[in-house]
Amino acid sequence: MAGTVGATGATGTASAGGSTARDLLLTALAPASWATVYAVTATLLPDNRPMLAAALRALPAGLLLLAYNRKLPHGSWWWKSAVLAVLNFGAFLPLIFFAAYRLPGGVAATIGAVQPLLVAGFSLLVLRIRTSLPVLLAAVAGVGGVALMTLTGKAALDAPGVAAALLAVALIALSIVLTKKWGSGDSPLVMTGWQLTIAGLLLTPFTLLGEGLPAHLTGANIAGYTYIGVVATAAAYPLFFRGIGRLAPTSVSLLSLVGPPVAALIGVVAMDQTLTLWQVLGLVTALAAVVAGQTLGRRR
Repeated sequence: MAGTVGATGATGTASAGGSTARDLLLTALAPASWATVYAVTATLLPDNRPMLAAALRALPAGLLLLAYNRKLPHGSWWWKSAVLAVLNFGAFLPLIFFAAYRLPGGVAATIGAVQPLLVAGFSLLVLRIRTSLPVLLAAVAGVGGVALMTLTGKAALDAPGVAAALLAVALIALSIVLTKKWGSGDSPLVMTGWQLTIAGLLLTPFTLLGEGLPAHLTGANIAGYTYIGVVATAAAYPLFFRGIGRLAPTSVSLLSLVGPPVAALIGVVAMDQTLTLWQVLGLVTALAAVVAGQTLGRRR
């Protein structure tokens, strides 16, 4: 009998470990896709139109998901969806596109890497959950790894761009914690559709009044907006929200460190770029921080 119970417990543990690994891999696809947004913004989108980029990223994707799911929020999820829509998209997207237009990718990536530390702070304030010291140290190591990999001696610091990037990262960190606190109002696809549509409707009048519409869009512009809306938004955010529902907040935020290494590897493979020894060290450090943080978090 004891042997049977032991075998069953081992199987259950293995199954749970496999499920967690699958959740981590699926969630990591979101920051991996977001790692390409800066390059797409710089090379394919019209110059200096952060509000237009935000609106076209949010509203078409949101309407597409709503048309597919055909569900509306219910009860308290009307106001909860509105709050999360502003944090995740309505305020976050204009800020992050503004930063993308004003900052080198390396500076933006390093600022984004502080997200796990902000999530740990919000978790303590909102959820009363204290992040263990080893996980915090892994997050700090991740920031250092990203800085080694992306920052150069010529990296320019634009004060408005830095402020926008920091505020954007803080908003998304708070959103992760609130989503964990409030739970799931519906499936990740439905939640993403609600939030994107609300944010898109909020952004549209500000876009029309503040920036207006461009006289024309090139084929490259349309391709860039389509890629960001479909791949980096409609497909990526449901995976991200799914991960928030299944993983600890710090585990989700640590996966943001996957983005810069993915961007660096894409540059090597697709753009004939080369990495210095320090960049390779930073890449390894960032990925090691992700693995260490997830492992230490599960043990905790």
